[in-house]
Amino acid sequence: MIKPELEFVYEAGGDLEPPREIGKVVDGTRRIIPIVGGGYVKGPKISGKLVGNSADWQLTRSDGVTVADAIYAIETDDGALIQIRNKGLRHGPPEVMDRLRRGEEVDPAEYYFRTVPEFIAPEGPYDWLNKSIFVCSGARYASGIKLWVWRVT
Repeated sequence: MIKPELEFVYEAGGDLEPPREIGKVVDGTRRIIPIVGGGYVKGPKISGKLVGNSADWQLTRSDGVTVADAIYAIETDDGALIQIRNKGLRHGPPEVMDRLRRGEEVDPAEYYFRTVPEFIAPEGPYDWLNKSIFVCSGARYASGIKLWVWRVT
C-alpha cells in the first residue's frame, strides 16, 4: 500500500465547543462544527499543529450524506502558516451513522469519509503543497478526526 504523504490527527479535549445548528435549509440541514487548536500534522516533508478558531460548515442532505466544507490552518514546526480548505463527503448505513452520532467507536471501514484538501502555503519550503492535487481518507471519533492525505502523482 502507498503510504500517505501527510497525516492529520485532530483530537480535542473536554473543552470542545458544541456544534451550532443552523437547521433545515433548502438543500438539507446545516450546522457549524468548531475546530479548536490541538492535534498534529506530520509527513516526510512537514510537521506541525492544527491552529484553532476555524470551522467545518456541514450540510446533511436528504439522502443522509454529510457534505464537509472546512477551512482551517496548520502551523509548521518552523513557524509557517498554511491554510487548508477541505471539502468532502461522509456517509454510510443508517445504523453506522447513528453509532457515530452517539460517539461510539466505529471502524472507519464501515462508512465512507473522503475529502479533497486544497493547501495555500507561503513561498518557500512548503510551496510544493500549492502545486499538487491531494485526496484524503478520514475517520471520525468522539474526540476528533484523523485524516490520511495522499498527493496525486
